[in-house]
Amino acid sequence: MAKQGVAPMLAVQALVVLVALAAFPAAQSIGVCNGVIGNNLPAPSDVVKLYKSKGINAMRIYEPESNVLKALSGTGIGLLMDVGNGALTSLANDPSAAPAWVKANVQPYPGVSFRYIAVGNEVMDSAGQKTILPAMKNVQAALVAAGLGGSVKVSTSLRFDVVIDTYPPSNGVFADLDYMGPIVDFLASTGAPLLANVYPYFAYKGDPQNIKLNYATFMPGTTVNDDGNGLTYTNLFYAMVDSIYAALEDANKPGVKVVVSESGWPSASGFGATMQNAQAYNQGLIKHVGNGTPKRPGPLETYVFAMFNENLKTGEPTENHFGLFNPDKSPAYSISF
Repeated sequence: MAKQGVAPMLAVQALVVLVALAAFPAAQSIGVCNGVIGNNLPAPSDVVKLYKSKGINAMRIYEPESNVLKALSGTGIGLLMDVGNGALTSLANDPSAAPAWVKANVQPYPGVSFRYIAVGNEVMDSAGQKTILPAMKNVQAALVAAGLGGSVKVSTSLRFDVVIDTYPPSNGVFADLDYMGPIVDFLASTGAPLLANVYPYFAYKGDPQNIKLNYATFMPGTTVNDDGNGLTYTNLFYAMVDSIYAALEDANKPGVKVVVSESGWPSASGFGATMQNAQAYNQGLIKHVGNGTPKRPGPLETYVFAMFNENLKTGEPTENHFGLFNPDKSPAYSISF
């Protein structure tokens, strides 16, 4: 995850919600990211049991992990699996790499419900970005050759910063259409969604005078009218996602769906990072994604970041406190599923 910018929201405010996942159709749209940067995390089999016990029916992992894949087999839990950024160069340039990757990491696990392969996560350097599309094409071809081209979709997971002019949402465009245009063309041709990491927390942290806490955390009290599309927004998450849809329309690919591949709020160790705010945001997210956004009603598949607090993550201290659960599997704060 990374800091995410949103243009000033003109005294925008709102949010704090507590909602049981089981009480809403949103449950069918919610997955949780399973990060593993810690030395005290549960065994994969116990992690999968916790997902099942909480009714969480989708998971994201950030590279192929055989023990996780074995534990997921036969559970019906949908999987978004990253190739790992370290694999991008070989997948883009070595003709044998993608078939070997699929043979090693997908084909041995017929009982796993693979949904998406993410080729790259928040790749922002120009050299890395040049590998994304060739690697996506090669992985797609390898899946097709293995007879999996229809059931497993290939995409890439983007940082929100690839979209600019996000206020109002209808103004959203891709910052670099030369980079993003061919990617969304490929997604349109295969029927795959665009994966996007969307963090109202970082937007709020970066501009708390204009982006108010209640608006960032799904609490009532603020509405924002977008004269460009005639829609009204009551939370920042909806506005951010709809700015991505506006960018897709600007790129002449309005049919490409968005899947939110990460979204969350830290519970400690930084500005606005409290248990109350994290609980409000994540329960509000669980409630709202079942309804979709003002621009795109209907379930919006979303992956909460993250399942556990990870004690070995580097960067800002908040990075260790995005978990819904502690490593001992106790809730980090009260969350109902």
